[in-house]
Amino acid sequence: MSLCCGLLLVALTVLLPARAQQAQASTVPPPDDDASVLVLGRISDDPKSHYEQLKPLLEYVVPRMASVGIRSGRILMARDFQQMASYMRRGRVDWVTETSGNAVLLEQRAGARSMLITERDGASRYHSVFFVRRDSTIRTLKDLAGHSVAFQSPYSTSAYYLPASMLLESGQRMELLLSPMDRPPADSVGYLFARTELNITTWVHKRLVDAGVLSNLDWASPQRLPPAFAGDFRIIAESQDVPRALVLTRAGMDPKVEARLRDVLMEASSDPDAGEAMRLFLGTSRFLPISAEDRKALDNLGAGVARVRREVE
Repeated sequence: MSLCCGLLLVALTVLLPARAQQAQASTVPPPDDDASVLVLGRISDDPKSHYEQLKPLLEYVVPRMASVGIRSGRILMARDFQQMASYMRRGRVDWVTETSGNAVLLEQRAGARSMLITERDGASRYHSVFFVRRDSTIRTLKDLAGHSVAFQSPYSTSAYYLPASMLLESGQRMELLLSPMDRPPADSVGYLFARTELNITTWVHKRLVDAGVLSNLDWASPQRLPPAFAGDFRIIAESQDVPRALVLTRAGMDPKVEARLRDVLMEASSDPDAGEAMRLFLGTSRFLPISAEDRKALDNLGAGVARVRREVE
């Protein structure tokens, strides 16, 4: 089965037990008006792999939604954030799971509603960690003026949105660098994207950049921060905690369907039948309600993300 570079729909039909399950691919998104179909979305650069991660949970959820009229489910992949926002605005996607940074953007641009926190590998919240070499003269965020910092990717919550908003809040200007060899003006913080956490730690250790940013979870991971590097680093700043990931539903979703989806997902962690599907679903351990403290953190993040998009990009 070939995958085109245009719109990609991976359609999963989850049928009741008496019938066989079918999977199909199409370049055409599903109709907007079939209220019996629950569509799970995903931003993906690897549709085949992500389809296999999402399919078991959708198969678990759909039969438990029959009481509110759901009869089948589909998985709709978007090639980027903009396409997913369009799908949610147009009612093509009913629910997604996204990191906090992308979640607040979907709230702002697509009218999506954050419904639950997604706990992954036992962690429901995380924060950003700025670090430098132990022998660096940099002590605070203000000292980063005239220096360079490595982020992960333009859509990373803990390794871009959170730290970039912290730099702006501290009064810093930010300039995108062409490469690690490029240097920023003396009154600006130069930044670039290293793509992986291991690249970030390697660039800082080899003095290609002056500072790096990881999540506290990656800071504690030997795979992302090799023990041979760790002793040479020190932390100069940390952000507030934010939810690690969120389940969002589209605006205009039937309240009965939304409420039932929430109940099914929250009950899944205590259902042995959901164990493998949850594990495959990006290492999800359980779904949790959003507290008032979480909502405040998301609102602060949303304001920070909006400022980053307005002043930096």
